Amino acid sequence: MGNASDTSAVFASTISKEHDILMGSLYSVFCVLSLMGNCILLLVAYHKRTTLKPAEFFIINLSISDLGMTLSLFPLAIPSALTHRWLFGEITCQLYAMCGVLFGLCSLTNLTALSLVCCLKVCFPSHGNKFSSSHARLLVVGVWCYASVFAVGPLAQWGHYSPEPYGTACCIDWHAPNHELSALSYIVCLFVFCYALPCTVIFLSYTFILLTVRGSRQAVQQHVSPPQTKAANAHALIVKLSVAVCFGFLGAWTPYAVVAMWAAFGDSTRVPPDAFAFAAVFAKSSTIYNPMVYLLCKPNFRECLYRDTSMLRQRIYRASPQLEPKERLGSTSQRNKDMNLSTRFSNGQQESYGACLQCTDTTAPCHVDAPQRTACILTGSTYREVTVCQLSDKPQAEFL
Repeated sequence: MGNASDTSAVFASTISKEHDILMGSLYSVFCVLSLMGNCILLLVAYHKRTTLKPAEFFIINLSISDLGMTLSLFPLAIPSALTHRWLFGEITCQLYAMCGVLFGLCSLTNLTALSLVCCLKVCFPSHGNKFSSSHARLLVVGVWCYASVFAVGPLAQWGHYSPEPYGTACCIDWHAPNHELSALSYIVCLFVFCYALPCTVIFLSYTFILLTVRGSRQAVQQHVSPPQTKAANAHALIVKLSVAVCFGFLGAWTPYAVVAMWAAFGDSTRVPPDAFAFAAVFAKSSTIYNPMVYLLCKPNFRECLYRDTSMLRQRIYRASPQLEPKERLGSTSQRNKDMNLSTRFSNGQQESYGACLQCTDTTAPCHVDAPQRTACILTGSTYREVTVCQLSDKPQAEFL
């Protein structure tokens, strides 16, 4: 902040102030919902980490990429939108754009890998049953490497990062293909390998799954044993939720992809900045779909969340300062009860005051064959131990 680039026209907003305030407000809501949802989902996944299925590793990775986008983009986009200009300079603009591309492509590639895994397990179970957690981890690493290639490309002069057409955020320079060949090749590769190909794979995977499930439904109901039916139902649920997340993500990013391709391969001067602005709002809303779908609709995630919430509520209840008066009242009542109780012997038996009524203060101590029994006399918060024979005939007077 404070350098010359901050005052340049490219960092000034090109949309109305009302639209900027609306964007900032929506980003604030998305930020809160994404932080809460993805953090809760990761916490639930951590608690059930020993029972995670291989396909659920992609759910966790999707939450990590959504959380990364939330933490890297929204803290910069919100104040810039509310102040009607980009506030953080050229270098931060480049890093902002790189993080947006990295986490966005990671999410899309992750969903593509998830659709392939679901297709493998449902359509080719002999091979899908061999897919283990180690395979899932390896594939997750590959997802990040794939996304990193396209995210780092503009920093290595393959394509360019620049301010968005609406001015208060940064992304890929969609106007560069009109006058630069390397930028054109980057945009073409980005469109083919990071949008068209993943969308095609996702669509074909879930189409094959649908056809396989429809063709084998009757056989599953008639010839499959209950444990196998239970496993099939679990796979079917994961597939349904994965479809919901995939199409929610694609629905969020498709408007931005359409506007970007319009600017890159059409007349960029005819693309209104408001179109880019509202397409960007839809794209950033993708960070809240994954936790909402899985926390609300997946039974084992929901049960684990309910259990964790109950434990947290119990801890808060125990540690709440409002409970201290009740606890003090309870301890006071217990102390009063102890003071009103009759004297108890050190061996735990209750005293019978007629046991040694012949003993008085002036008489000699009682001599019995059995070992002497002692009693604890409670007075206030202190007590003293005496032999039974030293007790008075009317012990009530000593205690009341």
